[in-house]
Amino acid sequence: MSKPGTTVANVAQQSYFVDVATKVVLPMFKARHQPFVLVFWSRDPDGSQHNQGDSLGRLTPGINGPTSLAAIKNADHDLAQLRETLDRLGLAASTDIVVAADHGFATVAKASKTSAAAQAHYADVPEGRLPPGFLALDLAHALGGLLIDPGDGDAPIIAGQHPKSGSAIIGKNPAHPDFVVAANGGSDLVYIPSGNRQLAERAVAALLKEDYVSGLFVNDRFGRIRGTLPLSAIGLRGDALMPVPAIVVNFRSYSSGCAIPTNCTVEIADTPLQQGQGMHGGFSRGETLNFIAAIGPDFKTHFSDPAPVSNADVGRTLAHVLGLKIEAKGKLQGRVLAEALPGGAIPKITSGALRGPATAHGLATTLAYQEARGMRYFDAAGFPGRTMGLDLPKATASR
Repeated sequence: MSKPGTTVANVAQQSYFVDVATKVVLPMFKARHQPFVLVFWSRDPDGSQHNQGDSLGRLTPGINGPTSLAAIKNADHDLAQLRETLDRLGLAASTDIVVAADHGFATVAKASKTSAAAQAHYADVPEGRLPPGFLALDLAHALGGLLIDPGDGDAPIIAGQHPKSGSAIIGKNPAHPDFVVAANGGSDLVYIPSGNRQLAERAVAALLKEDYVSGLFVNDRFGRIRGTLPLSAIGLRGDALMPVPAIVVNFRSYSSGCAIPTNCTVEIADTPLQQGQGMHGGFSRGETLNFIAAIGPDFKTHFSDPAPVSNADVGRTLAHVLGLKIEAKGKLQGRVLAEALPGGAIPKITSGALRGPATAHGLATTLAYQEARGMRYFDAAGFPGRTMGLDLPKATASR
């Protein structure tokens, strides 16, 4: 892995997007004289921050290098062009603008002292670093079974190879695998098609030995397993028709040492991206601490919301502003951000934590959260000392 990545922000693609929005779509809406909703997706800073080449193999500057800053400037330029167009068309005074990111970011790290995968040799991985698919490789090493790469035509993975994308199938019979591992950046999903509790216990025991693991969430069907919390604790047990993971594995995260730790979070990540590039998907506070801002006739001015807010709340709030009634489907609804609307009161805010049963070595998955108007917001989760930003208010036993 000697290619550093990109050193140019995603200007060309986004210039096309914003030109279409400002030169075609908004003038069309103006001519129609009807209410409208425009969703503008900005691939930056996400796209450039993932692939930036400012920090090949290094944790600093990581996601805070010049390419990432150029990506932020790119997104800011597009927002300015959209606002200038609303002004020019005479729509600014009657238009609400909401800017929402979908996650924070962390710098990818690929170091482990416990991983067998990190001690092997690969043609495309620096010596001593975790390869893509390290979790699947380590599970197969610990528990046995044939390792299959679904991203390579179900080819067996032999010594010196790793799953191309990180995902893999483990088992003696590929048609009926013991485990399916889905690599997911800052966390991995482990499926057990048979639903066998003994396999779940063996997998948890193996994962608890790895220094890159910081918290395990186990499907409620398996019952209580020491060191873990249930999937229902993070809202991942529901009525979805798609298969539900047996285990969600959160990876270790920490600060690289800047003045604002959430701005320089580093995390172990199961990804083909290189150490020093950008990733998300973990439960660090650097990834859950997010940005949402709103301006317009339906929102308060000069107001900073002290209450926790999530992306799920944005849709509910905009539907309320538009007078739309959305039929509830399930329990994860979000809330109307009434405190941000004229005359709205700030809700009561509480905080706490859930702590699963500890192992003999004292490892206990812990989930820190806030609550407002009956909604729970997750701040950080994992093993204390292994997840950046995991503070410990008074914990409540999960069961």
